[in-house]
Amino acid sequence: MKTPEQVLSDVRRRVTGTWHNDITSQAATWPHNFPLGAAAKPDLENNFGSFQQQVFRWRDWADDKGLDLTFASRHVCGTVQSIPTHLTVPDLDTAVSLLDIRWKHRIQRGRAQAKQLAARFPQVADLGKILRAVDGYSDTDFDLLCSSAEWFMHNTASGLTPRQVPIEGLHAKWLDSHQPLLQILAGTDNLGLLPRHPQRLHFTYLDPEHRAAGGRTHDSATVGDPMAPAYRPEMVIISENKDTAIHFPPLRNAISVEGAGFGGAGACASFGWITTCPHLIYWGDMDASGLEIVDLFRRSGVPVSTILMDLDAFHTYERFGSSTDARGNPLAVSARKNLGWLTGPERALYKQLTDPDWARVRRVEQERIPLMVALAAVTADMAMPCDPFEPSGSSACRATYTDELTVSPAWLMARGNGMSADF
Repeated sequence: MKTPEQVLSDVRRRVTGTWHNDITSQAATWPHNFPLGAAAKPDLENNFGSFQQQVFRWRDWADDKGLDLTFASRHVCGTVQSIPTHLTVPDLDTAVSLLDIRWKHRIQRGRAQAKQLAARFPQVADLGKILRAVDGYSDTDFDLLCSSAEWFMHNTASGLTPRQVPIEGLHAKWLDSHQPLLQILAGTDNLGLLPRHPQRLHFTYLDPEHRAAGGRTHDSATVGDPMAPAYRPEMVIISENKDTAIHFPPLRNAISVEGAGFGGAGACASFGWITTCPHLIYWGDMDASGLEIVDLFRRSGVPVSTILMDLDAFHTYERFGSSTDARGNPLAVSARKNLGWLTGPERALYKQLTDPDWARVRRVEQERIPLMVALAAVTADMAMPCDPFEPSGSSACRATYTDELTVSPAWLMARGNGMSADF
């Protein structure tokens, strides 16, 4: 039989999951009968003295809280005993009264917010969802959300950046992070805002002669703003890690680019000196996300090949890998995606990293691998005959589970990366 403290945990769990729907009358959660647990007959008979003490405690506790118990008759050692089976909590307010005072204040605040939302945005169907989303908002943020949503209902922000929206107290970062809620309240799929600013690409010149002649080491390019680098590179290395890109060793006619994770694919695709570079390399972490980024770059029209992102490299550097994130939490198994643009060796690694039964580390960060090792891999790539991947829209780089990737014979022979389906 559960103790009152254990049932209170059940009450708290139910309140936590349903309070917003109760306040907005979107679901009937109460009354609710919480089971106390039923002992098997042998246990009841062998430990009846202990069970009897629990029954007395439950009677006293329920009487003190003004709650009802449901009883069932049980045959125990030739006698009929009345044993409590359920505790009935009639409504949300009663449930909240059983919890700490913070819940009382939370529900009071939620009811006040729900009243305002219903009055100001009667067209919103799922008020409970909104109420749960604003739980924890300060009064200032809640008022700002409502006033901003009303502004967007009656005005257009077309052609404006978030910074230019004329709402008192609004700032761009707040607007960016609250757009989904504002869209629901304003009844629109798009607020019409311009991007805060075009994407910007940061890169490092690696050519030692260029540097020795006094040329700049670091540079940047803005998407949509015409820009040519100081020299036309024969090798571009896109690195997932910023420090790796900045500190990559000197290399003739080469440029290292800060890849910026998933967000960098579109920016890199905007510059022809990257997409048409004879030797275009991507180097990232050996984990599921790293390989998904590779797939995204290729789909976006950036025809990269990779270094140190296959099973051979993983086996070599696995001892430096990790099964926890930066906070020490275990790395979750990533859901396997249908990545049609990976090579055979890349896909083999991705298959292992996304296997729930994989008992080894799930991430080897690229910064754990010495830069001189990467330089050697890049130098070897430059020595190979290479036709780059074609841009997105052709089938030159597309690896499917049933077809081989169509690239030049020279490229395939140089790398040995046949694209046969392996899962």
